[in-house]
Amino acid sequence: MQRILLFLYGLRALILFILLELIAFWFIFSYNSAQGAVFFNSSNRLAGGLLERKEAVVSYFYLGSVNEALAEKNARLLKRLEDLSPRDDSVTLDIDTLFRHSYEFWSAKVINNSLHLSQNHLTLNKGAEDGIRPGMGVFNEQGVVGRVKGVSRNFSTVISALHTDLLISSKIKSSNVFGSANWDGKNPKSAKLLYVPRHVNVQIGDTIVTSGYNAIFPEGLAVGYVSEVMPGSESAYLDISLELSTDFSKLTYVYLVDNTMKEELDSLQLQLDQRYDGQ
Repeated sequence: MQRILLFLYGLRALILFILLELIAFWFIFSYNSAQGAVFFNSSNRLAGGLLERKEAVVSYFYLGSVNEALAEKNARLLKRLEDLSPRDDSVTLDIDTLFRHSYEFWSAKVINNSLHLSQNHLTLNKGAEDGIRPGMGVFNEQGVVGRVKGVSRNFSTVISALHTDLLISSKIKSSNVFGSANWDGKNPKSAKLLYVPRHVNVQIGDTIVTSGYNAIFPEGLAVGYVSEVMPGSESAYLDISLELSTDFSKLTYVYLVDNTMKEELDSLQLQLDQRYDGQ
């Protein structure tokens, strides 16, 4: 310890010089707007560059899983294309054109994501200039991610499926029994399936998908898998736990879906509700 003190004592002049230089620079940048602007612009560029490099490094470690998911999705799309292509020995009818064109899709990158709050949100790098608007559904190759809440010129915020107020209209794929998926605010890998009557036969491992009833998500997007089934205490509904299909800790790129017929459907439902209220 004594040697360290003697060493520092020997450098006292240099240390005093560096300290005075730092104080002088502080006064220059604090009380001279031109020099201050140069300093802060340079520091912002440096911080931005460091953050950009950090994001590039983090993204690099997920490239393998992202590429694998894209490859699998492309394979499924090619399979569907092959199935939909007319055969030489068959005839086709051009029907339901309205349904086939009722959904439009966009892609976006997740630039911010929360997991551990009771009401989690995401931020995407697409906004109004890209055609994004509130109410759009958000999903990825694994399943449902959330719903667009707010939009600025170049960015949008998304209510995550890990949000205690978000209900996702769902159904049990094997039986077409409807319910609502809702996060209970506990484990970011699990949720609840609500409003399934007690008499319904639900098995562990059953696949839960979107129902298509709320006009936000197309029918059939993955939501999760049944992990536990219990009789609801003093309730007419089962207590069903789900393992969510989406890994929210690894979100990078997502898709946005817009039902172009949603406003018409909402208007029709509003007229129906008003008619019943008036009776």
